[in-house]
Amino acid sequence: MGNRVARDDYEWVYTDQPHADRRKEILAKYPEIKSLMGPDPRIKWIVCMMLLVQFLAFYLVKDLDWKWVLFWTYAFGSCINHSMTLAIHEISHNTAFGNNRAMWNRWFAIFANLPIGLPYSAFFKRYHLDHHRYLGGDGIDVDIPTAFEGWFFCTRFRKFVWIILQPLFYAVRPLCINPKPVSRLEIINLAVQVAFDAGLYYLWGIKPLVYMLAGSMLGMGLHPISGHFIAEHYMFLKGHETYSYYGSLNLLTFNVGYHNEHHDFPSIPGRRLPLVKKIAAEYYDDLPHYTSWVKVLYDFIMDDTLSPYSRVKRKLKGEIKQVSCYKYVY
Repeated sequence: MGNRVARDDYEWVYTDQPHADRRKEILAKYPEIKSLMGPDPRIKWIVCMMLLVQFLAFYLVKDLDWKWVLFWTYAFGSCINHSMTLAIHEISHNTAFGNNRAMWNRWFAIFANLPIGLPYSAFFKRYHLDHHRYLGGDGIDVDIPTAFEGWFFCTRFRKFVWIILQPLFYAVRPLCINPKPVSRLEIINLAVQVAFDAGLYYLWGIKPLVYMLAGSMLGMGLHPISGHFIAEHYMFLKGHETYSYYGSLNLLTFNVGYHNEHHDFPSIPGRRLPLVKKIAAEYYDDLPHYTSWVKVLYDFIMDDTLSPYSRVKRKLKGEIKQVSCYKYVY
């Protein structure tokens, strides 16, 4: 458990990310894929159903013994809350109401944020578009761990701890790598969330609040679904910086596992990404992929060649427009 990993730096490359060129090539060959772009009307109904399920759970846990509160927090609440963060990821690409109703998507994301307990949606939106546009960009893509994370979490035990603490690092990392001014929408997101949390505590007490907040933290830490954080872009094989997952947990995660397909076509809702793979099969079938997020977590911890440094990173050239989503913030 004390073995140190072999890496002491990121995998620096001097090429552009592969997704833009592949998207252009696929669309030239299969222009019918354009018909898959646009909003998915099912998203808003699925999100509303998930909210109702969590509101019912808040009511049901209020009278349970603490041991059962904690059990259901990890076994059920963490799954729903992590799934809801991935619904917000979908909505951040305007797939709920379309590009013509961009602010509708922003307000709906704040609504979807309620059972997570922590203000997340507006903050996530501002940084996630940079991740797509400048994948691996030094000082821009906050999905990449800091140098401190790569240096310190360098043994099997420390990597295990790092995975448990992933929610903390995802929250703090943007403030260290690429801080941005607080937007009005982020303030609204915070105010709405604090009011909801306070109302929940006033109505049903501390147990639903613990169920909600602990569920979010546990669900994005050491949890089978959180394997997608590692699976998406950590370099298990040299030369590959994005990986897809084709397992059953895609049913709970809005097909976020189809990650090569998603980065190639971020405007296509998750429900339609399997059709992209089917239509352009020759572009995806030979790419390395996963079938188990649990195995990804295990391999990441136990493989001494892997660490938070196992990310492709590139120096960006030319004009960098970090305000790519500000037109939606007022």
